[in-house]
Amino acid sequence: MTLLVQPRLVNEPFSDPGLLLDFRFGGRAVLFDLGDLSALSPREILRVSHVFVSHMHMDHFSGFDRLLRVSLYREKQVHIIGPPGLADAVEAKLRAYTWNLLDERSQDFTIFASDWTEEGFATAAAFRARRAFVRENWQNADTQFPLDDPEFTIEAVTLDHGIPCLAFAFQEKLRVNVHRSRLDELDLPVGPWLTDAKRAARRGADAVTEFTPSAGRKVTLGELLRAQALVCAPGQRIAYVTDLAFCPDNVTRLSNLVRGADELFIEGGFLEVDRDLAASRKHLTAAQAGAIARQAGAISAHQIHLSPRYLGREDELRAEFEAGFLGRSVTAR
Repeated sequence: MTLLVQPRLVNEPFSDPGLLLDFRFGGRAVLFDLGDLSALSPREILRVSHVFVSHMHMDHFSGFDRLLRVSLYREKQVHIIGPPGLADAVEAKLRAYTWNLLDERSQDFTIFASDWTEEGFATAAAFRARRAFVRENWQNADTQFPLDDPEFTIEAVTLDHGIPCLAFAFQEKLRVNVHRSRLDELDLPVGPWLTDAKRAARRGADAVTEFTPSAGRKVTLGELLRAQALVCAPGQRIAYVTDLAFCPDNVTRLSNLVRGADELFIEGGFLEVDRDLAASRKHLTAAQAGAIARQAGAISAHQIHLSPRYLGREDELRAEFEAGFLGRSVTAR
């Protein structure tokens, strides 16, 4: 089946963490974390509609400037969502520059910045180029998730990294793929109408919902499903987790979030011999990250955010992560 999004790490594992979810259709992308974005092309950055920031440490937020520079002077909106303090951090970034060349005739690039907590959105602000990025109060949608899109949700939990740090999970609501040979059997063409049909299937529309594939021809959602021209399956689940202490509450909360993820991207940057150092910095060891992935039933797990102290020793980190994921004990050497 065709996947809705293709996940790709922004940087190599010893560099700033970040994950790009590029949609196969629709010309959009979602980005987790705003560290170094130099590896992304302007075209890729301009596809980003939403950015989800785990916390505002420099290696997770310094890429805001590149996002701003690429997007400026374009008719574009971007939503940036993070823990409490995110809207203030965006305002501080924007205040650092002089905007005397912007006015009401400028292309209206707009940033919507929102602080998210598990009780909902605490603060939201809009910053518009035509108003020289002066902060305006704004009301974000009142949902239980940081984002509730017709095709997917972004879920989150707050973890302890000495400060609140968010972990995120992308959940496709329902995977709907087109079976081309069954379309041919029904003598139906491909075309934009299929996008509407797939969206109707995802939202559970009535079987008698009609579509017009071509002039003079109508077909119902029920006919498409019965003929298996549209095939439904459980949606993708992709989790992104970085910067957290190894403690029971974090492990429980995180395991609930990433349960059954098709792909889990999780920090695990320290060797077990340095677990006390990892604990002092409120990070996971590779073995701890692998064990969490196993406990949560992740189908596939990817280790990210490796400590630069182990440059040239990546194989050791990978081995301990894999051992944790497979349930084998790791002995500190």
